[in-house]
Amino acid sequence: MIITRSPLRITLGGGGTDLPSYYGAYEGFLIAAAIDKYVYITVHRTYVNYLIVKYSKLEKVDHAAELEHPIMREAFRLVGLDGPYLEVTSMADIPAGTGLGSSGSFTTGLLRALHAHCRNLISTQQLAEQACHIEMELLSEPVGKQDPYIAAFGGLTMFRFKKDGAVEVQPLTISAETLHNLEDSLAMFFTGYSRKASSILKDQDDRTKRDDRAIVDNLHYIKELGLRSQQALEAGDLSAFGSLMHEHWVHKKKRTAGMSNSQIDQWYELGMRNGARGGKLIGAGGGGFLLFYTEDKAHLRRAMLGAGLDEVRFQFDFEGTKVIVQ
Repeated sequence: MIITRSPLRITLGGGGTDLPSYYGAYEGFLIAAAIDKYVYITVHRTYVNYLIVKYSKLEKVDHAAELEHPIMREAFRLVGLDGPYLEVTSMADIPAGTGLGSSGSFTTGLLRALHAHCRNLISTQQLAEQACHIEMELLSEPVGKQDPYIAAFGGLTMFRFKKDGAVEVQPLTISAETLHNLEDSLAMFFTGYSRKASSILKDQDDRTKRDDRAIVDNLHYIKELGLRSQQALEAGDLSAFGSLMHEHWVHKKKRTAGMSNSQIDQWYELGMRNGARGGKLIGAGGGGFLLFYTEDKAHLRRAMLGAGLDEVRFQFDFEGTKVIVQ
């Protein structure tokens, strides 16, 4: 049996500039952090002449090309597997649709598992690019490159998305003390809302392709905030980073009408009144998790839990997508 583990992620600055409609014209930049919440993929041989795939549904088919699950189908095709005598199962610590990049984590984890099954050697960069190829090119999903890349590489990592589609990957250069203080000062709460990111991202993508100045200027500013976040983090100025998170959220909400709602706004304001210096919804928006930077986590935690929000505690992951059983 092969088991892979692929981390989910939070974005620390510059989110949204990883879509080709933006970086193809202007180049993109963002900082992301992998966290110790995972998607797991298992692959093992069976003694039956068909392919069994288990996710939120159960599929049993003669050939991989018959799978309904689009990512599963294209991953098998890319690796060159037909599927009989195999069973593939996926599980996750946190469900999809909550803004933590689960689709990218799922795709990298699945590809790593299938390549391991075939005994293929594949680099981390190749893994990320293959996952991007499936989601962005084969399936034409309006998504960016951030999620597969941070899932594949792990860590606190900067990504520069070049006009030609190349991606430069560089670890964030911060001290061990700053790293631990940052981890201790971030708090994440589930809003109870889940959503499919594609509708929000498609609106951004379409408007960027039309050269809508409002969205393009917004993304320019978000990219600049990402660069300023890098400077603050590498200088160990976490207070400044927290303020930049708030500034990021204010401008992120202007990007599309579906980014927030009145209840999320109330929870955000509650957090800001109770110890948070800044925060934002993680991911495309519309639901999922509120992430706050705070220097008084106990105070913030009491307020948010009192409002009925569940906290998900996490640490950073520095291993990326890996085989944990083979």
